[in-house]
Amino acid sequence: MKCLIFVAIFAYIYAVQAAVYLEEKFNDDSWEKNWIYSKHPGKEFGKFVRTAGKFFNNEEEDKGIQTSEDARFYALSRKFKPFGTEGKDLVVQFSVKHEQNIDCGGGYVKVFDCSLKPEEMHGESPYRLMFGPDICGPGTKKVHVILNYKDKNVLINKDIRCKDDVYTHVYTLIIKPDNTYEVQIDGEKVEGGELEADWDLLPPKKIKDPEAKKPEDWDDRATIPDPDDTKPEDWDKPEHIPDPDASKPDDWDDEMDGEWEPPMIDNPEYKGEWKPKQIDNPAYKGAWVHPEIENPEYTPDANLYKQKEICGLGFDLWQVKSGTIFDNVLITDDVEYAKKALSGLKDTQEGEKKAKEELDKAEKEAASSEDEKKDDDDEDDDDDDEESNNVPPVEEDHDEL
Repeated sequence: MKCLIFVAIFAYIYAVQAAVYLEEKFNDDSWEKNWIYSKHPGKEFGKFVRTAGKFFNNEEEDKGIQTSEDARFYALSRKFKPFGTEGKDLVVQFSVKHEQNIDCGGGYVKVFDCSLKPEEMHGESPYRLMFGPDICGPGTKKVHVILNYKDKNVLINKDIRCKDDVYTHVYTLIIKPDNTYEVQIDGEKVEGGELEADWDLLPPKKIKDPEAKKPEDWDDRATIPDPDDTKPEDWDKPEHIPDPDASKPDDWDDEMDGEWEPPMIDNPEYKGEWKPKQIDNPAYKGAWVHPEIENPEYTPDANLYKQKEICGLGFDLWQVKSGTIFDNVLITDDVEYAKKALSGLKDTQEGEKKAKEELDKAEKEAASSEDEKKDDDDEDDDDDDEESNNVPPVEEDHDEL
């Protein structure tokens, strides 16, 4: 009974403490009041438009903000009430729909502290973390997870593949107070582990002993040339020889053309450079391993996860081909709340796929109809030309002359 009471109390305390710091679904045009475009000089920034795109499951519910201009930088952000993550989970979640079948461009968000000035935001503005998909050609299709630690941006040292189709996908980053993390796509874990292990946030625990050196008599050659092996006497043959079947052309003039020499061909008897055969090295001691020592510069940090202050989120992107739709932006410390926010995702994806199939079919039929119309027009033009060529000449009335 006491155990049940404790669980209930814990659940109540968690429910009270859990908070949603930012939730943006772009439900109506009021989003423009909260989000601010950068006016940083030197770049031509593109605009976002609120839309569900060309194909969708539910037009009104699926509306987000879409990049609308090709070959543009995008810089849009908003601020909210600041919070810290001490002792709390941090969840950053949002949806991305690369409707344009993106060839090169970002689909990530940046999370800022309160030093952010939205109207001045640009690519070098300091941020606390960057998260989300990035695609550029066949070689770059990954999920960025970049953490700022002691004013240095540090990339994750794992390769996380992102989705590269044209449908809506949700990206979730969870950072926990035990210094672990998890990356999810569509609610499924795709990567996770320890912050210290998967980012170079701290110096390594151990380093190679600078005083240690491989002994001079250490032999790490697994095999050696056989000292008793000798090169055969008939080994040395030239690599190329004069072509024995070649003959001087009849019109060759020694005075004009110089002394004739037959062309060279590969020598079939050439054996290459001789090398003695290899045998096991009786003095082999194995590969020498450099001994390690504790790194005097290493200091553990139990607060790698902790963000002292967060109060801004922004889209700082470059896109060659526009059309990406962002939606359902969420920052919270409630993992369960973020999970529940994904409840309608499968319906959205299935609806999009069905709508995309119908759209493709309609476009194909329209294109086929247009081709048929063009062919008909060409035939009509040919008929007109043929009729004009068959018009009989006008005969003169000689009686009237």
